Amino acid sequence: MTCASCAARVEKKLNKLAGVTATVNYATEKAQVAFPDKVTVDELVDTVEATGYSATEVSSGEGEAGGLDPAAEHA
Repeated sequence: MTCASCAARVEKKLNKLAGVTATVNYATEKAQVAFPDKVTVDELVDTVEATGYSATEVSSGEGEAGGLDPAAEHA
């Protein structure tokens, strides 16, 4: 991500999914995502990729929320 509006764009797209609550941190290029069982990590990654970025799942520690790592823009 190259700017705060990039982070906002990814966050907005993730939050449009039913039951998903996402917060994207531009500085760390990470997203904290809470989502229901009916939404898969693959769907979340696909949503980020459809926005023009790549993403990988970040393992969560015990008692922590999982997240995504939306990476650099692709051309």
